[in-house]
Amino acid sequence: MEFKHISVLLNECIEGLNIKEDGIYVDGTLGGAGHSSEIVKNLCERGRLIGIDQDKDALKAAKEKLKDYNNVTFVHSNFYNIENILHDLNIVGVDGILMDLGVSSYQLDNGERGFSYMQDAPLDMRMNRENSLSAYEVINSYSEEDLFRIIKDYGEEKFAKRIANFIINKRKEKNIESTLELVDVIKAAIPAKARREGPHPAKRTFQAIRIEVNKELEIIEKTIRDGVEKLNVGGRMAIITFHSLEDRIVKTVYKNLANPCTCPSSFPVCVCNKKPVVKIITRKPIEASKEELDYNPRSRSAKLRIIEKI
Repeated sequence: MEFKHISVLLNECIEGLNIKEDGIYVDGTLGGAGHSSEIVKNLCERGRLIGIDQDKDALKAAKEKLKDYNNVTFVHSNFYNIENILHDLNIVGVDGILMDLGVSSYQLDNGERGFSYMQDAPLDMRMNRENSLSAYEVINSYSEEDLFRIIKDYGEEKFAKRIANFIINKRKEKNIESTLELVDVIKAAIPAKARREGPHPAKRTFQAIRIEVNKELEIIEKTIRDGVEKLNVGGRMAIITFHSLEDRIVKTVYKNLANPCTCPSSFPVCVCNKKPVVKIITRKPIEASKEELDYNPRSRSAKLRIIEKI
């Protein structure tokens, strides 16, 4: 299957990164290199792009798309490892970091990856297929309590308790092996009236399982803090999120970096001596324009937040 992915908020990201032609930039979620191809176009030969992705299919597609550029370094890893990656490349500081936290169109549309609740496939959902934990293990080995917690916290699903209970009962008959088998269990757990309203009944649960499999929320704060540590003064970090859980974490970490003071508000002056490390460029997140929504409906929930190292 050809790797296809429409880059979200492309122009807004490029503008927000404030690219210097001889700078060093990191695309922590390289994907099909949509954002990266625009970054590298803005660089001269002295500039450098580091492209990181945990999906080998994405790296293969990106290498093909960027084959005419000799100032790109490709890394098969998770952006969580950004500190070690830059250390291994002998890079002390970078001028910009971009991360698109969404699942790529390729991963959603490629049935065999198991991300979609619309196509039948083995339960997988691993962004890095070398990892051992897959959706199959989560669904078939986690306790009812853990399934309830994941579906409730990561999917914000109000029927999480029923869904977890139905999964456990189904497992007593046989293991749940495919995406559509799981969809059927979820549909059976959700009352008919609720199934007819709102998004697809399996959407929230699939999101929750995917987040658990890839540890998506656990790694965001550390990645931001490690990345900011590597930013040169004036360097920028741009992060695109696609659901409220991610956005809340990004917003909170940005805020804490911009205002780390822990003194009570009643204190006339700061005595903790914790100084701001960044300034927030986007007081409100940037969202997709009407034009972008028309040609890429998947951009509807995207939010872009940008900070600058000071």
